[in-house]
Amino acid sequence: MIRIKKPQIEILQKDSPLLRKVSCLVPESEIKSTDTKKLISDLKKAMDSQSDAIAISAIQIGKPLRLFMISKKIYEILEENDEASRGKKDLVFINPKITKTSKDKQNLEEGCLSVRYFYGKVERPSKATIEWHDENGNKMSRGVSGLLAQIVQHEHDHLNGVLFIDKATELVEITPEEFEKNLKS
Repeated sequence: MIRIKKPQIEILQKDSPLLRKVSCLVPESEIKSTDTKKLISDLKKAMDSQSDAIAISAIQIGKPLRLFMISKKIYEILEENDEASRGKKDLVFINPKITKTSKDKQNLEEGCLSVRYFYGKVERPSKATIEWHDENGNKMSRGVSGLLAQIVQHEHDHLNGVLFIDKATELVEITPEEFEKNLKS
């Protein structure tokens, strides 16, 4: 059952001016700090409080830093339930930078923890290359495609003060009751 409840850590909603700010880089000397570890823990708590959550950025919990997390649930969604995906953990992206995107696009439905009950189609490149630091300070680079590319670009937009509703077409709002009903069917 999918639950929507008030998280212990507040997830800012679309009317918050903070969501429109460009997030600051996490200084490299702070990547492995106690403060950054606490922020990652808080992101996980906020994301885990919403069973439909698959990603969240620091700005969404009031911290304007260039950091986002993708839930390990993504492996289930991508049907990577084989031996290799067991033991996978949440993906943490610190100071992410999208370095390349494909010319071909995909137009997929999106929603957002900060824009509850709104959904719309967003056209984004179907592939992207992203560079970042992980929570241990290691420099990482990866190509992503499909749903993972969509999520990375959505979260990267948050770091630049952009919400998916700024780009969405066919935007619809449903009631919380409709949302719950759709989850059960």
